[in-house]
This record gives sequence, C-alpha cells and structure tokens, in this order.
Amino acid sequence: MRAEDKELFKKFIRSLPQEDNYYLLLDVSKDAAIDAWMDGIESGRTLSVVAIEDNQIVGYCNLHMNETPWIRHVGEIRMSVSPAYRGRGLGKTLANEVFAIAKARGLQKIWARMAANQKSAQNVFESLGFHAEALLADFVKHANGRTDDLVIMSYDVTGFVN
Repeated sequence: MRAEDKELFKKFIRSLPQEDNYYLLLDVSKDAAIDAWMDGIESGRTLSVVAIEDNQIVGYCNLHMNETPWIRHVGEIRMSVSPAYRGRGLGKTLANEVFAIAKARGLQKIWARMAANQKSAQNVFESLGFHAEALLADFVKHANGRTDDLVIMSYDVTGFVN
C-alpha cells in the first residue's frame, strides 16, 4: 500500500462489518485515524500488502515494525479480508507476502493479538502456523462493557520458506 491508496483503503476499511474494526488500535471511522494509518505506511513503520480486484481493495495485511532496540526483531501482523472474499485463501496469500518481507528485513518473530471470542481469527492464524503464547485475563472491554481475554499468538519467521 502507498499513500495514494488512501481513498481506496478508506472505502475498504469502512465497508467492513463493525465488529471487524472494533479491535483495531485506531478508530477508522475518523479521517484523522486514516491519516495516522497512512503516516505509518509513509514512514516505513508499517508495511502493508493489499489485494485489489476491480480497482477495489478486498484485503490487507500489515506488518508493524518496532524501533525499540530490544524488540526490533519482532513485528506485529494485522489483516482483514472483505467478507465476500473470505475462505478463498486470500488471507494466507497476503500473510505469506508479509512473512517474506519480514524475513528479508531480518525479523525473527511476528505476533498477533485478538480477543478470545474471535475464534475464527484464531483459527486463521493457527492455519498460518501461529501458536498461542499468552492469555491476558479480562484485557479486552467490549462496547457493551463485558470483558474478555486477550490472546497473543506468535510465528517464527526464521523458519518461513517462500
């Protein structure tokens, strides 16, 4: 993804079901959040691979880099695929691109975080080779005020073969 993809990305991310965007670190309903997302991409702190069909983004996979010396070998992955394209292997294709980029940049581990109730997301990441590393009790608060556990999963990039 590049800065010139901003409007395409905004249209895509805002078209996703509300529950898909609830767990993002930014409120993508606000233009300032989209600007911040693009700033991360422009600065190189975030690398993003997108899938485009008919001039529309149908999926993305982000790799968030760390500048902190003691965790610079670790990146965080986030991805989403349009509901109409789920179950076709697009997420795996996007993730494999990100794994190759991560390995080429010298990263050793990639981690993902999700609420414990996001079973389908956990299944997707398990199918990619991630495994659960930690469970943080009552770390997520839903819009209705109910708490949930946070699952942290990781993947060893050093073993990735493209």
